[in-house]
Amino acid sequence: MVKSELIQKLSEQANILPKIAEIAVRSVFDSMIEALKKDDGIEIRGFGSFKVRNYEGRLGNHPRTGNEITITPKRRPFFKVGKELRERVNSKLEHKPTSSE
Repeated sequence: MVKSELIQKLSEQANILPKIAEIAVRSVFDSMIEALKKDDGIEIRGFGSFKVRNYEGRLGNHPRTGNEITITPKRRPFFKVGKELRERVNSKLEHKPTSSE
């Protein structure tokens, strides 16, 4: 699902105009991005949590040339799936009949 499909689905399920759904989705994503920029974690119970992981700089090798390069420190967003979401996603796999049944 891409963002435009999410907006369409929200519009249909909430019975609101697509433009309003787009504002709502954009607002949620922008708020999440701002929180992560400030190193605030985000926890959505039953869904998962987002946080920023800091990676230190290091020396590495260029894959083509093999020359040593400096890799700069980075901050990357990380998502950890919640138990309820993991269970709901996997519930489809638990009782799937096999061809021998």
